[in-house]
Amino acid sequence: MSNKPQILAFSGSLQKKSKNRMLLDTAIKGAKNAGASVIVIDLQEFPLPIYNEDYEKENGLPENVKALKKLMKDSDGLLIASPEYNSSISGALKNMIDWVSRRESSDEPMLDSFNGKVAAIMSASPGGLGGIRGLIHLRSILSCINVLVLPQQYALSSAHTAFDESGSMIDEKQALVVAELGKSLADILTKIYHDNEK
Repeated sequence: MSNKPQILAFSGSLQKKSKNRMLLDTAIKGAKNAGASVIVIDLQEFPLPIYNEDYEKENGLPENVKALKKLMKDSDGLLIASPEYNSSISGALKNMIDWVSRRESSDEPMLDSFNGKVAAIMSASPGGLGGIRGLIHLRSILSCINVLVLPQQYALSSAHTAFDESGSMIDEKQALVVAELGKSLADILTKIYHDNEK
């Protein structure tokens, strides 16, 4: 492991100008300022078939799944911005989690890509609740696959008016809170994984 906490950051939205990706960028700045190394990925660049056990038995794991599993395994923590679709998480995010939870071989430990990871979660929505209902589901899913989810989270309401043309948050106080979420993840990863290496 590097001396810096390694964080994998991604949005559950596939939209090119996703407000969740803009929100994620603010949290990433907070994590980097706290000393973390952050790898940012776009799920659009890792297209996957809908998970189907018959497909898996016939074809094995898709190459994009193997790549995602490696990125997860090489990271200490996860920074996730999750859009809310019908009071839950996006199909793209759930499908990715379902695929990455599968084993590549019989000797691979169960949930190997998720075990021991720490996550910070957030959401952006044009609605008044900011996507909080989706975060409840995401927290439950991650907790059930052995990911420690920070109690802090952020749900940005009225997201369609929250960013300027460059993608930066307009409200500086909100931006500081979101950046603090990224910092909190970096700080706890440093305490958990890296303090003992000094």
